[in-house]
Amino acid sequence: MSILIDQDTRLIVQGITGREGSFHAEQMLAYGTNVVAGVTPGKGGTKILGVPVFNTVKEAMESTNANATVVFVPARFTADSVYEALHAGLKTILTIAEHVPVLDMMKVYHLSKMYGARVFGPNSFGIISPGKAKAGFMPHAIFKPGNVAL
Repeated sequence: MSILIDQDTRLIVQGITGREGSFHAEQMLAYGTNVVAGVTPGKGGTKILGVPVFNTVKEAMESTNANATVVFVPARFTADSVYEALHAGLKTILTIAEHVPVLDMMKVYHLSKMYGARVFGPNSFGIISPGKAKAGFMPHAIFKPGNVAL
């Protein structure tokens, strides 16, 4: 049973060239997640783990037809990264960083409602559809496919 992500999810990893972003992108790829792009400003045109890196979320979406993103950036950049994803048209956005200012996330919340998007986090482990895809850093070995979703 898949609710938010599945094998058809085309995932962007914002911050893919950073330590956490690259490590967890590798784990998501190994799990079978369709990671189609990474975004790191100034590093567009490169590849990491075989995944093309773009300078902006909009470029990544236009090139890959992505439909979700997971944000692996420091807390102080989380709100701006989510704004960029919202403005590009993504409807499923996961934020991982902890210690994101509450006021930043209040603004994100209201803007996401205006765009009809769902933002998960901050301080989220991510989302998983066991056996299909995961976006985030939860230890996937503890999940198995079934007919119950949480």
